[in-house]
Amino acid sequence: MIHDSAVPGIPVSPGLPHPPLGASPVAESPSLFEYIKVPPGDPLLEEVFRLRYKVYVEEWGFERSEDHPGGMERDAYDDHSVHFVVRRAGEEHVIGTVRMIVNSECGFPIEKHCTLERDLSVMNREGFGEISRLAISKEYRRRTTDSVYRDKDPLTPELFRRMYGGQRRLENDIVLGLYRGICMESLERGNEYLLAVMARGLVTLLRRVGIVFDAIGPEQNYHGLRAPYLGRVETMLEELSRRNPGLYARFMG
Repeated sequence: MIHDSAVPGIPVSPGLPHPPLGASPVAESPSLFEYIKVPPGDPLLEEVFRLRYKVYVEEWGFERSEDHPGGMERDAYDDHSVHFVVRRAGEEHVIGTVRMIVNSECGFPIEKHCTLERDLSVMNREGFGEISRLAISKEYRRRTTDSVYRDKDPLTPELFRRMYGGQRRLENDIVLGLYRGICMESLERGNEYLLAVMARGLVTLLRRVGIVFDAIGPEQNYHGLRAPYLGRVETMLEELSRRNPGLYARFMG
């Protein structure tokens, strides 16, 4: 059930169609990739933690190796998260992952690491999920995409065309596929809002394709220069349907 309460500054939109009951929207992936929601305790989570270690510790240096023994990057929020992975169709190797942290006694990382200009404590915390630990294998990260996600280069119209030239390239984008899984999970759970700490480049990229978040605090140094963002799930999907009906059809298909 989607509640009618709202955070000031985040528009409330009319209801949107939900996926059919009994459907598994994450499994219905574009032809190149397969997206999977990982059950709690599944051995696949070890692959998730190893990929995150490779990206967050070895490649980007965001986390310290001594804090993550055994070559696996994990934390207390993992036990309170819904994890998603992506694999190339017909293959077993995990090439990308993201998690949605749900409400628990641990709270949300965005509250710990960011200065917030919105008071989230007055909201129904069960209606929130935080997008976290997006990690894509280096072999599948285009150099231009990497620069934008890490905010090294501004997202110019020309750079956007190079990254997303053609509908098939857009539909097969790994990051968008993982975000789709989170959106569908949010609808299934009745979550109203998604939180995220993101670089400006990723926010701009998502906005260009129709997935809109609003800043709720200033930028600060956390895994690079990042700011806290909030988006209302149904408003984001409504905006996606208006700006990018083809991608919206894939999200809801």
